[in-house]
Amino acid sequence: MASYDLWSTVAALVAGTFSVVLAILCIRAYDRLKGRRPQATLGTLSDGLQPVIFLFRDRQLVDATGPARSLLDHAGGPDGDWPRLMAWIAPRFPDAARHLSELDARLQIDLTGSEGMGSAALSLRAEDLGEGLVRISVNDPSAEHAGILVDSLSQQAMEEELDLLRRALDQTPMLVWRQDADSRITWANAAYLRRAEVMGDGDLPWPLPRLLESPKPVPGAGTKTRRASLDDHGVVSWYDCHSHKMGDQTMMFALPADAAVRAERSLREFVQTLTKTFADLPIGLAIFDRQRRLQLFNPALIDLTGLPTGFLTARPTLLDFLDQLREHRMVPEPKDYRSWRQQMSNLESAAATGHHVEEWSLPNGRTYRVTGRPHPDGAVAFLFDDITSEIALTRQFRSDLLMGSAVLDRLDDALAVFEPSGKIVLTNQAYRDMWPSAAGTLTEALAEWKSQGQTGPGFAALEARLQGQPEARDTGAILDARGHLIGWSVSFLGGTNQLLSFKKNVAVQGPVRPEPDRSASLSQVGAR
Repeated sequence: MASYDLWSTVAALVAGTFSVVLAILCIRAYDRLKGRRPQATLGTLSDGLQPVIFLFRDRQLVDATGPARSLLDHAGGPDGDWPRLMAWIAPRFPDAARHLSELDARLQIDLTGSEGMGSAALSLRAEDLGEGLVRISVNDPSAEHAGILVDSLSQQAMEEELDLLRRALDQTPMLVWRQDADSRITWANAAYLRRAEVMGDGDLPWPLPRLLESPKPVPGAGTKTRRASLDDHGVVSWYDCHSHKMGDQTMMFALPADAAVRAERSLREFVQTLTKTFADLPIGLAIFDRQRRLQLFNPALIDLTGLPTGFLTARPTLLDFLDQLREHRMVPEPKDYRSWRQQMSNLESAAATGHHVEEWSLPNGRTYRVTGRPHPDGAVAFLFDDITSEIALTRQFRSDLLMGSAVLDRLDDALAVFEPSGKIVLTNQAYRDMWPSAAGTLTEALAEWKSQGQTGPGFAALEARLQGQPEARDTGAILDARGHLIGWSVSFLGGTNQLLSFKKNVAVQGPVRPEPDRSASLSQVGAR
């Protein structure tokens, strides 16, 4: 009987419990049908939430709640629990470092963080528990007594994306950091932290030290850029710093620029070397860019043109430069200004399309050679060379040649000069009158002499002598077609060229037979 009562009681309890569960399920199903989400009680939610609390002894973590440890694991930053927590706190509580240094005297500090960072303001409480123990609590007032349901797949995707972004920023070779409106660094990537740790000899304080003077962004002006140097124990590194405004924070990116700085320094040294070389040139140099503005000139240009240095350093245009040359009478005097302008335009176009050379005979009696050469990107260079002495020397040389030629033409003897190759390089008027066909080589001359004269021992000796046969005579005589006796002699000029001289004699009565003895006697007569 007692057993029956026990089972009856158990059955009643099970039925009652089942009824309660069934009722709850029905109520929730009704709520879903009505589009209402069941509201959790305050007690249930508060019991499920855990606070973010850290317990440190002499800045060494001795205990922490689960959310607190998760925060440290995902915070990133320098090594060590205390530096990592300070790196996370600093951007959210800008004055936390200063207030925490006063914790010994105040025992308890309550701070309210700044809004931003993608969330509402946080609250922080630091308590000095004695014997080096410090408890730090972080609370989000907006999350109190509120439950947030997150899909597990969405949470996993966000965590994977966050990890990818954090790894990408930590592996980039550039220095990346963020600073607030007071230029205090609130975040930095791994490259910045490593560099700051090396420069601090292993000590990495917080707030982080400023490594580079970055450009200050101007509101509405977009990204700003400047080049800055970093001196690390005598080793200087260069960076191109870019700043970008993000709300009340500023993101900074410092790209390594050592290669660019070395290239610019090499280019600058090369230009200096060229400038020093140009400074010693006696030729005036003027280089104009594609807009035809003077970019480079040397001192010789000032000496040759007489243009003021201030005018040249003001980077005049090519037309202004030519106008000044005209005013200083350093260009050929034209018939009118229009023709001069057309001449200068032709000079510019010819110099821009290819190598162009002109000779300017100036009113002061000097002569300049003006050379125009095109350069890459449409630039053009002009070279001004004073060739007055060269022109005078050329004219004198030409005058001497004309005088020498006139003297040779006055001689009665027919003269011809042969090169070792047999080419005739010089003849006088008497030779051209004697042999009018104007042969250009020894072979042609021998053929002409043979056709217009009589062959014999004298002609054979002349041919042998001119062809360089050994033991050939230097003098002799031949007979022309009319039987006139012509004496000849050959001598060397300068050791290589041969000078041939023909001299007319009195005509011989009767036919002249080319006998050996007769030729010998004629040779002696020609020699006399």
